[in-house]
Amino acid sequence: MSENQQHTLDPNKWIDLHSDYLFNYTITRVDNEELAKDIVQETFFSGLKAMQNFRGQAAERTWLISILKRKIIDHYRKINSNKGKAEVRINFYEEGGRKGSWIEERVPRTWDNEAEKDIENVELKQTLEKCIQNLPEKYRTVFLLKNVQQYETEEICNELGITASNLWVIIHRARQQLRKCMEDNWFAK
Repeated sequence: MSENQQHTLDPNKWIDLHSDYLFNYTITRVDNEELAKDIVQETFFSGLKAMQNFRGQAAERTWLISILKRKIIDHYRKINSNKGKAEVRINFYEEGGRKGSWIEERVPRTWDNEAEKDIENVELKQTLEKCIQNLPEKYRTVFLLKNVQQYETEEICNELGITASNLWVIIHRARQQLRKCMEDNWFAK
């Protein structure tokens, strides 16, 4: 996108142009159809309230997705909040002189392989990052823009001067190379 191009908002077309995309994005993250619809609706409502803050630097859908992402994060923060939680007691000894219980939030974590899992996750992340860094530069750039930073196809194509079909070929090849690299360096262990 050129620096001078200013995007505009047209809320009258949001449902037709963006609702399916936003719903599909949301349903993969909350796995509840009604909740996904509610979050998309909240996104549109928040977008209407925040229209005066739109600077035209991003595409309309990109701007709406940034609002949507915050709504999804807010949803998870809300359900993970300790506010209003009932006190739940969990028994750890059922009989005898050692009978007792824990408040759910204070139950000790199980120690079965937690440290091992943490180390494994760090190693997996390092291996994946190494594989991404080993991609050819153009593959790496397109892959990161599309899959990590979640830029729109049109934005990436405009930035890099490539066609949409070329972008999807690059992503396909990048994924194949990443798969091979992970198979060789992670799964073959």
